[in-house]
Amino acid sequence: MRVAALYDIHGNLPALEAVLEEIGRLHVDQIVVGGDILPGPMAQATLQRLFSLHLPVRFIQGNGERAVLALLAAPNEQAVAYWGTVSGKPLPEEYRPGYRWTAQQVGADYRSVMAGWPKTLRLDVEGLGAVLFCHGTPRSETEVITRLTAEDRLKPLFETLDAAVVVCGHTHMPFDRWVGNTRLVNAGSVGEAYSAPGADWLLLEPAPHPQHTPYDLAQAAERIRASGYPQAEAFVQSMLNPPQESEMLELFTRWELM
Repeated sequence: MRVAALYDIHGNLPALEAVLEEIGRLHVDQIVVGGDILPGPMAQATLQRLFSLHLPVRFIQGNGERAVLALLAAPNEQAVAYWGTVSGKPLPEEYRPGYRWTAQQVGADYRSVMAGWPKTLRLDVEGLGAVLFCHGTPRSETEVITRLTAEDRLKPLFETLDAAVVVCGHTHMPFDRWVGNTRLVNAGSVGEAYSAPGADWLLLEPAPHPQHTPYDLAQAAERIRASGYPQAEAFVQSMLNPPQESEMLELFTRWELM
């Protein structure tokens, strides 16, 4: 069984379309969407595309979905109890317009469906055994781990999971490492890949194989700028000129200590 793990799409429909085309060529049997379909510039259309696929698709919540759902559930912004931040503190005001816009785009049907998604998913993959999919870590969708995170910090969490492989996302940077006897693989980001332009995702066939799919960035930029997304230009610039891994590792290392 071939399983594709797609994480952190963030409303980048052109990137998703390119990945789905590649998935079709590779004859994938099942897709796991690992959270953070949104917020992003083409959030509603991205949800519609995923729900229209003619093969099994399983979903888990990321901090993005949970933050948008919390925004929709609150009577006003001051009452929002969850913003999906690592620290648990409210999201800074300059980052909120994208969440507000996304919340307005997501219809009632999508809200109820997203609210029912689990935070983790376990699949038995022939040739691998038990595979656990989570967004950040198995205990928290906002927790940050990278290829540099100390193993002694991770061992207490992973040694009790009874999983051969754990697939995560959240930091938008692929890695493949071991924590004790557990293989920990980050699928990277479809919609906001760091280090190099393109879409990162993971293929389990059955061994984990990282994938990097190029797509037409100029056309994607044009579509995103026309979406009405309030932070479209910043999104486009990050897509065209992604931050370097060293820069993001330094940032995420600080976040790990928060």
